[in-house]
Amino acid sequence: MSKTKSPAKEPKERRGRERFTTPSGLPLERVYTEESLGGWDPENALGYPCEFPYTRGIYPSMYRGRLWTMRQYAGFGSAAESNQRYRYLLSKGQSGLSVAFDLPTQIGMDSDHPLALGEVGKVGVAIDSLEDMEALFEGITLEKVSTSMTINSTAAILLSLYVAVAKKQGANLAKLSGTVQNDILKEYIARGTYIYPVRPAMRIVTDIFAWCRGALPRWNTISISGYHIREAGSTAVQEVAFTLADAIAYVEAALAAGLDIDDFAPQISFFFNAHNDLLEEIAKYRAARRLWARLMRERFQARDARSLLLRFHAQTAGSSLTAQQPENNIVRVAIQALAAVLGGCQSLHTNSLDEALALPTEDAALIALRTQQIIAHETGVANTTDPVAGSYAIEHLTNEIESGALAYIEKIDSLGGMLRAIESGFVQTEIQKAAYEYQQAVEAKEQVVVGVNDFIAAEERGIPTLRIDPQIEREQVQRLHALRAKRNTHKMQAAIAELERRAATNENILPAILGAVEAYATVGEISDALRRVFGEYQESVVI
Repeated sequence: MSKTKSPAKEPKERRGRERFTTPSGLPLERVYTEESLGGWDPENALGYPCEFPYTRGIYPSMYRGRLWTMRQYAGFGSAAESNQRYRYLLSKGQSGLSVAFDLPTQIGMDSDHPLALGEVGKVGVAIDSLEDMEALFEGITLEKVSTSMTINSTAAILLSLYVAVAKKQGANLAKLSGTVQNDILKEYIARGTYIYPVRPAMRIVTDIFAWCRGALPRWNTISISGYHIREAGSTAVQEVAFTLADAIAYVEAALAAGLDIDDFAPQISFFFNAHNDLLEEIAKYRAARRLWARLMRERFQARDARSLLLRFHAQTAGSSLTAQQPENNIVRVAIQALAAVLGGCQSLHTNSLDEALALPTEDAALIALRTQQIIAHETGVANTTDPVAGSYAIEHLTNEIESGALAYIEKIDSLGGMLRAIESGFVQTEIQKAAYEYQQAVEAKEQVVVGVNDFIAAEERGIPTLRIDPQIEREQVQRLHALRAKRNTHKMQAAIAELERRAATNENILPAILGAVEAYATVGEISDALRRVFGEYQESVVI
């Protein structure tokens, strides 16, 4: 092929800008050509969909065969209220459930704990016991729906509650499908809903891996989350790097626990952010998929092809939503969702326009779901596999993100691995620097946020928002007290004692947790039992 002709020079770029970059700081040329890829080998870098290195996707026909799962994240107030929202979304065409839990549930506190006051049911559904979990899935056949649960420190407990409900429904556990997030490392990095010290928390993760291998063969045992890392302010490159570095730590922990790589790796899944920069986000997913396949084959010698596949859920960027001119968020979400689809996601949640102000109303949640359905059925992007492949700009960005992420992983290796990198504060500091630099760019108007630092409305219009009735908390506490009064206390205490015994040994704790939830022990009681054995994590100060 002859060399591409150089483009003619053009006048000064818009707004006097001398340099264009992605939000991650990757420089953008005015135009890309074949020469921009520097000897790029499409056969080795791209291949075909469902072939190593999986840059083009993990399935041969992608969405021609089956659309991504439209999995709208929902949960608020009581289990009964959340159940109504789930059934509403399923009736409107949602194809999977995604459960949001309230803060007390996330950190292993019952609804009547003094520190739970004012938080019950606010950012998700309140779950204290098997009674609540039964109400949450009332009228929903768990064998027939895929369920994702965004839960980490108490992941083993909530998974056991889900299994207990399925057993009561008479379900075949081998047919249950879904995901438990179970990604504790990113809690120490970005979110803070940890309970136990890092190493016992990692033991719980690998216990889930081992138990699900036999009990729940179709269940994704972990969803390693770059989403929250990005929400904390990371760049796209850091999101890929730190997510895969977390994944490496989980794989190493599972191997150290005696598991075989191909026994658990096929059940690993990922969770990424879908942010605003369309080209960078598409490239990010492709780079992550390729880098993970190479790591699994070359670093861990995985032989099962399923172990190499980076299967991921995406959620549009909550941090990008604005309280100013909230209707603009519909456009942001649509573009972000398009990036996730063009990047080859397996499931997707689209945020609602009002989420910068409150939990979504039913109308706002429906618009978010319809956004996915329009992309799926009206845009044509689902009709061919990886339609962006071969774009000089996309392939250049894919290479740059992969290279930058690999450099971070090598740095983390040199520090002694991800656990040491977290304990030393390296990862947290890198994210804090990126967040600070982005905020500086916004304040200097180098990064325009429509409606916030430019194109500001003279007068803001209000929109309807969802408010959680304080009575819900009082009723939840009353139900909890009634449960404690009527359950078999001796049976519950015996189950808790067995859990403490197992936790103090090397035995898998999942069977004991399942026994405890079936005896109607509460989330707080089970978490406290593990606190007595493992202790609690004390955060180090990062300067």
